Amino acid sequence: MIELSLIGIGTGNPQHLTLEAVAALNACDLILIPHKGAGKDDLAGLRQQICTQVIQPPGPRIVEFALPVRDPSIQDYTARVDHWHDAIAEVWVKTIRAQLPATAAAAKVGFLVWGDPSLYDSTMRIAERLKATQEVSLTVIPGVTSIQALTAAHAIPLNEIGAPFTVTTGRQLRENGWPESADTLVIMLDGECSFQAIDPTGVSIWWSAYAGMENQISLSGPLAETAEQIIQTRAQARADHGWIMDIYLLRKS
Repeated sequence: MIELSLIGIGTGNPQHLTLEAVAALNACDLILIPHKGAGKDDLAGLRQQICTQVIQPPGPRIVEFALPVRDPSIQDYTARVDHWHDAIAEVWVKTIRAQLPATAAAAKVGFLVWGDPSLYDSTMRIAERLKATQEVSLTVIPGVTSIQALTAAHAIPLNEIGAPFTVTTGRQLRENGWPESADTLVIMLDGECSFQAIDPTGVSIWWSAYAGMENQISLSGPLAETAEQIIQTRAQARADHGWIMDIYLLRKS
């Protein structure tokens, strides 16, 4: 039996961990940390740093593994992601089997998940794949989301009084434009500054990179006046760190 815990760790700031998350990390026998390769090891390093700060000795075994990449030859987006998740699940199983005794009746395995496991993260979907071949129980520990970190960084409410908001992706904004469901949008997973695809008239933007972390960068203002500054700042930050995680809120006045 694999007792699998998906532990929300917030946006990279150790202070974002809940007491429940700290207890779950300390209860693990094995913690698996994905490594995305050269130039992207800061994320693995941050996970290691969090473990160092909150886990009491002797603590669990901590093992890094190489994260598979998406197959660019698969044109359909959903099929490409499904294939990728299958590959990740296979790596999970191989790594767990290699690190834990075959005779163990049960093992507690933990994954540190950025933000909250429920929001634009696929660890729960990948965990479901394990159940097809393994005896697995799943526990999910919630975490601070990048949406919370963004609104806190700018000291703004997420929505207007009584008004809805929509959380979506940069790809959806580029391909489908502004949704009719709300005047406030939160855009995640956007590597192409997709706000350039919309009419900026009457739109304000609140943007943060590395939200909630020590190197947080935040910019805001009318989209027409702020867009170019965000594009340049984002490019420089990515060059400086080798990676970037950013999020932004758009609101029509």
